[in-house]
Parts: sequence; structure tokens; C-alpha cells
Amino acid sequence: MKITSKGQVTIPQHLREKTGIVPGSDVEFSEKNGKLFLKKTKRHGRGKKLVERMRGHGNVRMSTDEILALTRGAK
Repeated sequence: MKITSKGQVTIPQHLREKTGIVPGSDVEFSEKNGKLFLKKTKRHGRGKKLVERMRGHGNVRMSTDEILALTRGAK
């Protein structure tokens, strides 16, 4: 297997399938005793990150029923 000029290498399909690495997967490299290791990392979805960032920043004093009525167009 050869490394490209950009440092890229193709992970063989059978290894990607075995480890669940798909396009868009996050991975990290580590080194130990001169050997490189590749590890798939767990990634939080975009929605979870947005919710975590927004938590505690709301300032609307409405009940859940009022919010639902507003979003559903009820008057």
C-alpha cells in the first residue's frame, strides 16, 4: 500500500466494513513504539451539539402548550 503525496492511504474495504468506518467517520491516529494505530472515534451528531450549546440560553417564558400552539398556528 502506498501513501499519496498528501499523506492519504486507502483503508481496505473489508477492514472498513469490519470496523464500521464509513465516509464521514471520525478517526484518530496514535503512535506507540514506532507503530501507528488508527481508531474510530465516537462523534456526537450535529443536533446533540446544537442542543448542548443552546441549553440554558432560552429566555422565553411560555409553557409547552403555548409554544406548541404557536408552532402549530393555533390562535
